[in-house]
Amino acid sequence: MGQMSHNAVNQSSIGPKQRIGSSWIAMAGLAALLALTATGAAAAEMTPTQAVKSTITEVVHILDNAELNQPGRAAERRQRIEQIVRDRVSYEEMAKRALGVPWVELADSERQEFVGLFVQLLRDTFAGRIDDYTGEQVFYLSEQLEDRFAEVKTRLADQKTDTLLDFRLVNRLGNWLVYDVVIDGASITGNYHAQFTSIIRDLSYAGLVKRMKEKTLVVKAFETTSAP
Repeated sequence: MGQMSHNAVNQSSIGPKQRIGSSWIAMAGLAALLALTATGAAAAEMTPTQAVKSTITEVVHILDNAELNQPGRAAERRQRIEQIVRDRVSYEEMAKRALGVPWVELADSERQEFVGLFVQLLRDTFAGRIDDYTGEQVFYLSEQLEDRFAEVKTRLADQKTDTLLDFRLVNRLGNWLVYDVVIDGASITGNYHAQFTSIIRDLSYAGLVKRMKEKTLVVKAFETTSAP
């Protein structure tokens, strides 16, 4: 399972191309980066399914909070969700899988730089979509374990939505951390891997890093000028 293949689309731009449409599906891209609600011994007692379910419940609690849904508090709501995400995903594992072979040749400082850019890319891509959540139901279908890896299959459904969402997790020191999510058969990490590979082929690794930095600057400038 640790070597699970990815369904990906080869694109030269940087961004998710899999179907992340309406309501929960849009929010799921962010929620999919979550894994657990506790650390240490408490987390070790949780199964992967329990970890995913617990965290989704926590995120939905924030989204359903009437006070945080008031005008002008969108940034605060997003920050609270990002706080949950920060400690519950293996960003390094995601970044390594997204980059692929070039990761092996990077120095430690270069790896840290790439992980930081990748995290910002994920944040910029998905954070603005959480407002689309409208309360779809989550059905937990199955759990598969293989050594330190797990896959939790879920289904998100309401009258307008019916989507399969699979969480891929790795156990690190007793903590189940998400390293990928598959939406209707399309892997987020695999999608980025296809795009990164294409850009490196055309521009080199340095060109990829430059493009990631430029995208981050554009998003930050937009957030600054459009902030309430």
